[in-house]
Amino acid sequence: MNNTAKIRTVSIFFIFCSLFGIAMVHLYGLQIKQHSFFSDLGNRQYYLTLTTYPERGLIFDRNGAPLALNKESTAAFVMPHQIKNSEVLHTYLKKHFPNALEKLKEKKDAYFLYIKRRLTDAEYQSIVDEHILDIHFLKEPSRFYPVDTTATITGITNIDNQGVFGIELFYNSQLAGTPTTAVLEKDARSGLFYFSKKTTSEGVIPTPVSLTIDAHLQFLVEEELLTTINKYQVSQGAALVMDPDTGEILALATYPTFDPNNTESLTTEFTKNVAITECYEFGSAFKAFFALAALEEQVVTPEEIIDCEYRKTTYIEGRKVNTVESTIAGPISFSEVIQKSNNIGVAKVAKRLGDPLYDHYKSLGFGTKTGISFPGEQSGFLMPVSRWSAQSVISLSYGYEVRCSLLQLATAFCVFCNDGYKIQPKLILNEPTKQIPEKIYSTEVIHTMRDILQETAKHGTAKLAHVEGYITLGKTSTANLLEKGQYNTHKNLYGFVGAVEKGSYKRVIACFVKESPRHNLYASTVAAPLFERIAEKTLLHDRIW
Repeated sequence: MNNTAKIRTVSIFFIFCSLFGIAMVHLYGLQIKQHSFFSDLGNRQYYLTLTTYPERGLIFDRNGAPLALNKESTAAFVMPHQIKNSEVLHTYLKKHFPNALEKLKEKKDAYFLYIKRRLTDAEYQSIVDEHILDIHFLKEPSRFYPVDTTATITGITNIDNQGVFGIELFYNSQLAGTPTTAVLEKDARSGLFYFSKKTTSEGVIPTPVSLTIDAHLQFLVEEELLTTINKYQVSQGAALVMDPDTGEILALATYPTFDPNNTESLTTEFTKNVAITECYEFGSAFKAFFALAALEEQVVTPEEIIDCEYRKTTYIEGRKVNTVESTIAGPISFSEVIQKSNNIGVAKVAKRLGDPLYDHYKSLGFGTKTGISFPGEQSGFLMPVSRWSAQSVISLSYGYEVRCSLLQLATAFCVFCNDGYKIQPKLILNEPTKQIPEKIYSTEVIHTMRDILQETAKHGTAKLAHVEGYITLGKTSTANLLEKGQYNTHKNLYGFVGAVEKGSYKRVIACFVKESPRHNLYASTVAAPLFERIAEKTLLHDRIW
């Protein structure tokens, strides 16, 4: 073999070796270094992961009437990288959805862009009528609320059907459930045929929530609340009805409120359930709890004569005490002091009682959350003894230096209707009791206070709250509102807390409205009549003749 042949043979050998080496390096890259990538690519050709979301759980009232239902909503979207007629699309969006047009200009290369979710019927029909071919539709789950009077209780869901406040938020996990994930094996060529299905993650079926609320009674209570709201042009108000034996809340109306099916321009102010999430110094309603404490501590008797001095203003141990003109009195019994709501008489007994008043208010639940199953509940504020001034015990005796919610006020008042037992309010039907009812006051003192509060409703400051033919007890509550560290005598809260009973039937009702532009108003003429109307509607609704 000549040299030329040898060189040619060696060259061919090295060429084949080089090609073999390149092939080996390439195979190493495919089978070893990029194994995961190509394995995943193959799986995507043969397997499909399917995630199925369950329908959101429903919310019902105590009688099974639906308060929150599911429905399909329509979303409009475009695929920016596939737009066929941008001029027509831009012209339409500029007129009807200008915000979407701005987003489209910013994201020209996006694969998917929402124009709007939860389209109104008019918006959907407009797109259809204009034949905008670049706008596509997508069906999505959403909520519908058939009873708008429970809006601040049920709350709403957001655009992704997740709860944002109210019961929808508090029980979001229970109402939403969890999705089921499954892997499908398919025909890689056509993608039309599936051979097997394997569930990799089993979802949890949503559980509905039933409230203690009676939807029909809720409507009646809100109707009466709005009558007072409109009459006195107040900025805020609330009313609730509860069973003092079980703690179940049967109605919980608030103002301002909103339409839960139209929330485009909704602001936080309208979403609050002010009976639970807002706290105030309620004023004279606390005289009922002060009197309860004074009698329990035996610092006074119902018949003891207290000198109210026939005056509007006096000084007690150097502290100025004012009482309303209509409550001015001379020597009267302690029972009459509470019935007339005389601040001078109350203050004199309060000085005897002293520090134990704090313990009594605390035991009634003031300064502590009730533990109701609802988001945003406030604990309120009760001035601790260590921070008391010489004025504090007097202020506390008639409802200042203590802030509470309407719910806390009503819950505390239940002790007068259930023989001195402290109960926990409930908003969820058949909810297990979190706390065992505790008897915190003697039967004798409770009976004495019931007599005082009944007389208050018959002949005292609460006489406009009396319901003829039924046992009525209660206490009015007129209070100045705190503004920039000072009490504004022109901004007031008008409240009432009481009960209506017949035989074994009992209902505790509490209500308040605040900040009316009208002057010379009192709880006795604003809130007491509201209580009376709510009580009558409740009795008629429950058919208590």
